[in-house]
Amino acid sequence: MATMRIIPNPSPNFDARPAGKPVSLLVLHYTGMATAAEALARLTDPAAKVSAHYMIDEDGVIYGLVDEAHRAWHAGVSFWAGETDINGISIGIELVNPGHAYPGYAGGYRPFPEAQMQALIALGRGIVQRHAILPTRVLGHSDVAPARKIDPGELFDWERLAAAGLGVMPMDRPGRLHTLRPGDAGHAVRELRNDLRRFGYGLAAGNVYDTELETVVRAFQRHYRRTQVDGVADGQTRARLQSLVEGA
Repeated sequence: MATMRIIPNPSPNFDARPAGKPVSLLVLHYTGMATAAEALARLTDPAAKVSAHYMIDEDGVIYGLVDEAHRAWHAGVSFWAGETDINGISIGIELVNPGHAYPGYAGGYRPFPEAQMQALIALGRGIVQRHAILPTRVLGHSDVAPARKIDPGELFDWERLAAAGLGVMPMDRPGRLHTLRPGDAGHAVRELRNDLRRFGYGLAAGNVYDTELETVVRAFQRHYRRTQVDGVADGQTRARLQSLVEGA
């Protein structure tokens, strides 16, 4: 693995972390902008009021934006496992990638290059060691804000990250669970919602497969079953979720 390079590029967009709340999450994003230069300019613009602790370019160069001791402004309105101030308990990393062609941004969502992934693994290993972050708490922006965000998206190699010790990836397990889909209702849907809630996703209790549940299932699939992201809780999706909940 290449030597990790971190170029200081301080952002003014940060404040103090909440007292008594240790860092316990690592949250990954993509920049969703046409170029690294545009993303870096926005992350350091006082008027934008957004930032991250680090940004990693596609060539593997890492920019240090906010000291890990401070709260960077990267997650926005978000939730995980009962916590609503995700910025206050997390380290945020932005990966340069144009993203899914949001209005006003250039298109061209694409796989994350080898140099970028190597740099992320090297940087991420240090972060999780320094803060004792559990593998189940290495997340995407789409996990903590599923109704608003879809990054880093289905092309991000979560399996590789988990193999490097940065996250978890459930294996398929024997047995067959029937498919649940939008419009369904009943005890099995209630269990699905409860399992997603137990794992950490922000979701109301209930027994109806509504739009909220469909959105969260998509977020789960973007991370833990990337081959088919359709918001339908088929047997594989449900089994992988159960495996994660039982192992959490």
